[in-house]
Amino acid sequence: MSVWDAVTGQDQAIGALKAACAAPEAMTHAWLITGPPGSGRSVAARVFAAAAQCAEGGCGQCHECRTVMAGTHPDVKILTTESVLISVAQVRELVGIAARAPSTSRWRIVIVEDADRMTERTSNVLLKAIEEPPSRTIWLLAAPSPRDVIVTIRSRCRPVALRIPSVEAVTELLVRTENVAPDVAREAAMAAQCHIGIARRLATDPAAREQRERVMALAERASSVGGAVIAAGELVDLAKGEAERVAAEREAQISAQLHRAHGLAEGERAPRAVRAQIDQALKGSKDDARRRTTRFQRDVLDRALVDLMSFYRDVLTVQERAGIDLVNLSHSAQIARVAETSTVEVTLRRIDAITQARERLAGNVAPALAIEAMAVGVALAGVR
Repeated sequence: MSVWDAVTGQDQAIGALKAACAAPEAMTHAWLITGPPGSGRSVAARVFAAAAQCAEGGCGQCHECRTVMAGTHPDVKILTTESVLISVAQVRELVGIAARAPSTSRWRIVIVEDADRMTERTSNVLLKAIEEPPSRTIWLLAAPSPRDVIVTIRSRCRPVALRIPSVEAVTELLVRTENVAPDVAREAAMAAQCHIGIARRLATDPAAREQRERVMALAERASSVGGAVIAAGELVDLAKGEAERVAAEREAQISAQLHRAHGLAEGERAPRAVRAQIDQALKGSKDDARRRTTRFQRDVLDRALVDLMSFYRDVLTVQERAGIDLVNLSHSAQIARVAETSTVEVTLRRIDAITQARERLAGNVAPALAIEAMAVGVALAGVR
């Protein structure tokens, strides 16, 4: 199985990347891979890195392919940030790594996921390294769109544009890789609006499906202002709890890694000097964890709003008799009830309220205020 099989529904982009791997002497030394959320930017970057290092162009079986895809290859550095922004210190570290010759392979490759999380100052630190890279260094930047990267960097990178894959492509991927039934895979692909990562979670994780059901229930609970406020509070609590759970799991993993690094078994009490080192490392980790928790909570809420917007998109589809497939097939009865008891104008006002909430979250408005205002707006849209 080739590494390219991991990139779904991107035939045109794959063609350009494969051609570059087949002609190392003409390899471009800076790439910008763009595409909307769920298009597989990060996966495409790793696959390209693996194929570039592989003597066979991405066989999927060799040491190079396996270690790159696992994130353990010594000559491939991957920056994945869980914070709101990529720091100057992180980019300076990457620049230092990129200046070294590869130790075991043909290329030194640096992948920056979420390159849109760099401020202009941080981007300027990266600029010179991209302008004049060593002959055996490749930079791979991933971002939602070219506009999310400053023009001086964008103009020095070769662009590769990804698109949202089709429902059929995501369904086939889930059936093939997750061994789920075709009908389950298709429903997950449609509910996720072809976002591959979310579709995979919905197809394989009952908790993810339950969480989405609670979001969908908000549509009918928001028929009154009181119900809307209560539902909004529950949604914020759900997102906060999910963020804290992920943060606790991450902290436990880091603690276990630190203990192993000091030769300690799990649960073994460390000597005083070692314990001080571990505590200091965990303190820095907890500072990062607070930032990660904030970002993750906002991400969970934003995804919930996208799901809720898809519900009203379906309501609008029914009201307008558009004759296109519903995103939320399993909620067709609920969609029909809401469509029958409201108008197109009401539905559009509700979609506007959700859009405004997403903009407020992106602008760092307090999540509780943004979600409560949205829920009240959805409720009041029906009584104007």
